[in-house]
Amino acid sequence: MNGELQALLDACIDAVIIIDHRGCIMTFNRTAARMFGYEAAQAIGRNVSMLMPGPDREQHDQYLARYLETGTPHIIGIGREVTALRSDGSQFPASLAIGRIDGHSPPHFVGFLHDLSSRRAREAQRIAAEEAVQEARERLTHVARLSTMGEMTTGLAHEINQPLTAITMYAQAAERLAAQPSPDLGELVEALRQISAQALRAGEIIRRLRELVRNRQVREELLDLNAVVRELAVLVESDARVNNVRLEIDLAATLPTVLGDTIQLQQVMLNLVRNAIEAVQSPDSQRLVTLRTAHTGSAVEMSVSDLGTGIDPAIRDRLFETFATTKPAGTGLGLAISRSIVEAHGGKLTWRANQPCGSCFVFSLPAINGVNV
Repeated sequence: MNGELQALLDACIDAVIIIDHRGCIMTFNRTAARMFGYEAAQAIGRNVSMLMPGPDREQHDQYLARYLETGTPHIIGIGREVTALRSDGSQFPASLAIGRIDGHSPPHFVGFLHDLSSRRAREAQRIAAEEAVQEARERLTHVARLSTMGEMTTGLAHEINQPLTAITMYAQAAERLAAQPSPDLGELVEALRQISAQALRAGEIIRRLRELVRNRQVREELLDLNAVVRELAVLVESDARVNNVRLEIDLAATLPTVLGDTIQLQQVMLNLVRNAIEAVQSPDSQRLVTLRTAHTGSAVEMSVSDLGTGIDPAIRDRLFETFATTKPAGTGLGLAISRSIVEAHGGKLTWRANQPCGSCFVFSLPAINGVNV
């Protein structure tokens, strides 16, 4: 090979290796030497399979013989990603393209290899960073959920106390009925039935509460947004009653399904409802909060509106930014976390002024076409 052609091959940023019909290396450029850890003199004359780990090392000569016999390429003229072997025994991923050099009989072949190690490392770093961000977001969401539940403690305690009080009363009545000389079995059975119903009611409240505060992996599934609202209704209605707020729930008759995680979407709803309840605490506010669902073209919406004093104009532009808050004891995380959850579901969370006064927060999610519930 003349010096000008060798200089051209050495200038290539990829490894260039030329072999003869037996697989013996004829040309080994400078990049190949750096990539594999062999000097050109060490590689030339040896079988190219030295640069391959098993099982390719053992099968390479068979591939080459089959091509010479049949003309059917295995990777010649096609290219693929392979695992290559350095002189120190370490392996690395590479992109390999092989072509036949015209004008030689028996034929010669040229291979171009590009080291993919850096690309794979960057991809692994990107995936690890995305996983770390997702994990941090899930932890932050869990903390926010626990904080919300803490704020709702009074309402939840009241809600659970109601069935427990009823159980006590029905149990005392059943005890009195059983102590009578001729007890009315019908009344006794009814008292026991009520005890069972109230116990189930208390258990259902506790189950929903535990499900909400449990830290678990995100689990996306097809959801009926109306059902997600109804599932949460017991908890938010109890909180509204304790704060002397009327909660109005207006659900669309039918909705397409959406793809999402029930607990994360309920966390968004909890944040919005808690904010709305706080917004109507001033003496001149109408103590009404409305939850609505609707189907709007290609999206399904859930809105929470109040008749409070509205959003301070000084913070409207930063409403969804982390730590942006006008509450004396607020963290400024609720709306930021809510928006990140909704956007992770492919949706949007927005604010608009309510009529005649107050605020309306709306989150929309893509509708799954053709599926209605």
